[in-house]
Amino acid sequence: MGRAFEYRKARKLKRWGHMAKTFTKIGKEIEIAVKAGGPDPSGNTRLRILMQNAKAENMPKENVERAIKRATEKDASDYKEMIYEGYGPHGIAFLVETATDNTNRTVANVRMHFNKCGGTLGNSGSVAFMFDHKCTFKFKVPTGTDPEELELEMIDLGVDEFYAEEDGITVYAPYESFGGIQKYLEDKGFEIVSGESVRIPTDTKELDAEGRESVERLVERLEEDDDVVNVYHNMKEEEEEGDEE
Repeated sequence: MGRAFEYRKARKLKRWGHMAKTFTKIGKEIEIAVKAGGPDPSGNTRLRILMQNAKAENMPKENVERAIKRATEKDASDYKEMIYEGYGPHGIAFLVETATDNTNRTVANVRMHFNKCGGTLGNSGSVAFMFDHKCTFKFKVPTGTDPEELELEMIDLGVDEFYAEEDGITVYAPYESFGGIQKYLEDKGFEIVSGESVRIPTDTKELDAEGRESVERLVERLEEDDDVVNVYHNMKEEEEEGDEE
């Protein structure tokens, strides 16, 4: 398995521990998408994908509909997507993606989380170069589809990692390929299970058990923050160890 796939698989096991938090975060992303491209999923590609992501996370349909409705109301919160960068304990690099209607509150909270866990909030660009910005899609194809032929077609779209499993196919590509891959999958009539932006560390740093625990404390504090959508870092995941295939 490739580096991106194994990293993402390991992170997925630890993220979204509380279902209510997951629904809140997806709801905010839906509101941002509706404000940017309108409430009609047929004309809003990002909204279509987020609705698929919500379905994959078992988010109730009424929750999705409420998020869309909130975004169209006159006094709706104006959420902005902000990225914060910094270093956690033991020099571990962190990228924190947020969706907020109050940037002053969010930056103060994120800085507090870093400071309380022995880290430091940095400037924009201080660690972003340590992560590859990728898009990833999981989708299902009709029985009889030749995965090798499909992989060759998708390489032309920018896909650099392709994994065929029993429950579907997962691909990774540079984030710039997001729109082209989504259009290809929709034009082919493939069922898109999920699609999202991810940030994969170009190199990971291994820590001992005590060091890992201190980094995980910061991860947990950040992920518990209502404004935080995603937390990425370059600490080597336990599930990665020994997997060099």
